[in-house]
Amino acid sequence: MRAVVIEAGAVVIKERPDPVPGTGELLVTVQAAGLNGADLMQRAGLYPAPPGAPEDIPGLELAGVVKAVGPGVERFVVGDRVMAVLGGGAQAELAIVHERVALPVPESLSMVEAGGFPEAFTVAHDALFTQCNLAPGEQILVNGAAGGVGVAGVQLATVAGARVVASVRASHLRGALAGLGAIAIDPADTAAHGPYDVILELVGAPNLRTDLESLALGGRLTIIGIGIGAGARSEIDLRQLMSRRARIHSSTLRARPLEEKAVAARLVERQVLPLVAAQRLRVPIEEVFGLTEVDAAYARFAAGAKLGKIVLAIG
Repeated sequence: MRAVVIEAGAVVIKERPDPVPGTGELLVTVQAAGLNGADLMQRAGLYPAPPGAPEDIPGLELAGVVKAVGPGVERFVVGDRVMAVLGGGAQAELAIVHERVALPVPESLSMVEAGGFPEAFTVAHDALFTQCNLAPGEQILVNGAAGGVGVAGVQLATVAGARVVASVRASHLRGALAGLGAIAIDPADTAAHGPYDVILELVGAPNLRTDLESLALGGRLTIIGIGIGAGARSEIDLRQLMSRRARIHSSTLRARPLEEKAVAARLVERQVLPLVAAQRLRVPIEEVFGLTEVDAAYARFAAGAKLGKIVLAIG
């Protein structure tokens, strides 16, 4: 099979042996794979793959068709359309997916859209509902709202009945975020629109002081994104945290054990996929690149100022 391979800090196309599914595993012909910040960090040598994932083939999410199944597989058969979050290896013509983390692709999603769905919507759903218990009527701020997790979070919070404020630096993207149900603002104006019951922080450390100042009583702040593009270190005033009886959460999905990933996948399957099937949620795609255009795809992702996902069309 052909695969994207990290080699000396670059991404190149190489031939690799076809993987073989083991017990409970699916061999998937990959048709689309979304790019994520973790891929750029792995290329730079800053975020190695977790144990069990290919060490040099990046890619945390895919959509494709089941080509073969290993012993003990019960949920899927050859020919099924599936999508999944992986520890790595999604940016290849073939990939191994454990059936417990695989999701069926709704008919309402194209395979390109499905390739950009699993990571963004799983991370956002886990952060907003499993960690922060977002409730109808609450107000939420999504900082850095134009990326994959951001647009997923805006939509999930909107359909849950929350009032959503979305901050994004690129002014030309605010109209699209408003179309997803948010009040779209400049990051400088976040405090003026508070207080917030939940803040989904996708930018990084420079926002933490304003985040804490803007939390409502009992507010929850969740920090997502291994890259933390604007910085990872900050000083906070614990008196602000305590006076608001607030909570700070953080999360990564990639390195979680199979059991935890399976729980997250089942929650998405039960609570999110019906909304996708009803076309109440969508996967905005900024740009699609072919497998041999992977270097350009990474460059476009790194350039920022995009709405939604950059996707590699592989199959």
